[in-house]
Amino acid sequence: MKIERTNRMSLVDQVVLQIEELIESGTWPVGTRLPSEMELMEQFDVSRNTLREAIRALVHSGLLQTKQGSGTHVCSTSALGAAIERRVSKSRLQETLEVRHALEREAARLAAARRSEEDVRRLRLYLDNCRQASAVRNQEAYAEADIQLHQAVAAATRNRLLIELYEHMTEALHSSVRNLVELSFCTDVHEYIHEKLVEGIAAQNEEAAAEAVNEYMAYLKDLLSTSLEE
Repeated sequence: MKIERTNRMSLVDQVVLQIEELIESGTWPVGTRLPSEMELMEQFDVSRNTLREAIRALVHSGLLQTKQGSGTHVCSTSALGAAIERRVSKSRLQETLEVRHALEREAARLAAARRSEEDVRRLRLYLDNCRQASAVRNQEAYAEADIQLHQAVAAATRNRLLIELYEHMTEALHSSVRNLVELSFCTDVHEYIHEKLVEGIAAQNEEAAAEAVNEYMAYLKDLLSTSLEE
């Protein structure tokens, strides 16, 4: 993959861009160990100094991680995702849930306005997965189906930036949300709210979809408050 020279971008920036594209396209997924320095120099047709500067920039942005003795690995799918995950890790869960609430409420409104029949089919599939996991009291499967359902709502908005923001926010909150679900595995409440959300979107009722999100997030916040008091 030779870099196409351009006067508008430095060689370092071009290498950074090429590596970002390899990561974001899934060619180098999270966990991938990068080829050797010599291989990368040949692949990008650049000097060792240029390559090292590009790698340092990507480590600084959070896409790559370098460890002595184990090489350089991909640790995030985008600079935006890495930045969000770093910021979320430094924030209180209450603050992060408030941001998620705002994102999900608007996502529900947009999904109701823009959803396709395929979106509705997918939402009902994930809702059914939630029901099945609930029936056998499988918390792990329920948490996974819950995440898939809310990501499908985001996808139905057709807003690429919102989809990416929500995806990375969900990744950063993954373990925390699972812990909240485990604190009170009240699937009757979850299912009731999820049904309201899905049916509101299916009926293209923006207010009903947004209200379902309000109920769901109020439930999660109550769980958090209860857990902190114990």
